[in-house]
Amino acid sequence: MENTPLLEGLHVVDLASFIAGPAAATVLGDFGADVVKVEPPHTGDNYRALSRVPPNPHVEGVNYPWQLDNRNKRSIELNLKSPGARPVLERLARWADVLITNFPPHTRAKLGLEYDDLAPLNPRLIYADVTGFGEQGPDAHLPGFDVTAFWARSGLMDVTRQRGAPPTMNAFGSGDHPTAISLFAGIMTALYRREKTGQGARVTASLIAEGAWAAGMWLQAVLLGAKTPRPLDRSDPPNALANAYRTADDRWILLAFANEDKQVPLFLRAIGHPEAAEDPRFHDTAGRRAHASEIVDLLDKRFATRPLAEWREVLDAAGLTYGVVQTLQECAQDPQLLANQILVPIDDGSSEPHLTVNSPVHLDQEQKVPPRPAPDLGEHTEAVLAELGLDADDIESLRAAEAIPRSQ
Repeated sequence: MENTPLLEGLHVVDLASFIAGPAAATVLGDFGADVVKVEPPHTGDNYRALSRVPPNPHVEGVNYPWQLDNRNKRSIELNLKSPGARPVLERLARWADVLITNFPPHTRAKLGLEYDDLAPLNPRLIYADVTGFGEQGPDAHLPGFDVTAFWARSGLMDVTRQRGAPPTMNAFGSGDHPTAISLFAGIMTALYRREKTGQGARVTASLIAEGAWAAGMWLQAVLLGAKTPRPLDRSDPPNALANAYRTADDRWILLAFANEDKQVPLFLRAIGHPEAAEDPRFHDTAGRRAHASEIVDLLDKRFATRPLAEWREVLDAAGLTYGVVQTLQECAQDPQLLANQILVPIDDGSSEPHLTVNSPVHLDQEQKVPPRPAPDLGEHTEAVLAELGLDADDIESLRAAEAIPRSQ
């Protein structure tokens, strides 16, 4: 029993597309759940094609986003628009402990996929639903991606840029993946509720809610009457000691001093300007704020005199808080990520397996399932249908009704 994955025996039906919903199912699969991904025949989840959409990087012969968010799943092809698919859908709903969808409300209603449609079939079902803009309100029907709902609509895109610069496209999936963790948390909360009550539940999450939560500190200030924060100007910031500086080898160091009264004198000694501690511009918080642009000018000149490696030694020796603005290439080779199993090998039988990004939820007492290759489209259709109790004649009838594709 010690080696049994925590969620082994938990049945999950993944009806969702793209990232947030499927990624939540992936986290369940990481802990051992049996995840069946339902895809439209012939085309499959459109996410299968996203790696070919600029500005995503290209990797020849590898569908890397599909592998990341659909590992450890089984894929079946099922045409939910076909009336013949309804009996299969109902069997899946009865089989499932968790069902995940991200269809817009009107599409769910049209396909008979609402919670009220499926819950009577399985009173213990956890129905998890993720949308772009929530379930209510004038924009509930709108399609939403993380760049539009999480980043743009929440205000994050406006403040995460330099003043005067236009908004920029954020890394694809960077709003979807935290939303997936919230959906996962909701699912686990609902499963705990089911343990206490015996009853299933509906779980909801949205990209816009996740964006508001991510922007929550500043958004809360605005709710209480604060002036809306403007995009920052690093040459004249509100705080010169929470700012980025360029080194001699064209790298960037981000300073982040929380306890300035203690850290500023240490910092000034470390960079070779101990006398500045008595300068009114540096001496106290009011002076540092009033003279931020002058401090930036001084620090720009100072950081430009030495390369990143030397500045790291200096700042580390002084015990100061800073961050190096790493490239993704550096992040992919960061020993800290390997030591903490943030990057783990794909269990595909290769002698030198590629690494993938682990989901960020860990329990010291539980082992995750090694990440296996993501499924081909419809790879497990017949096997899953057989597990649901359909025989060869039933499966052929589904083909005749165009509920599943004919064998290739």
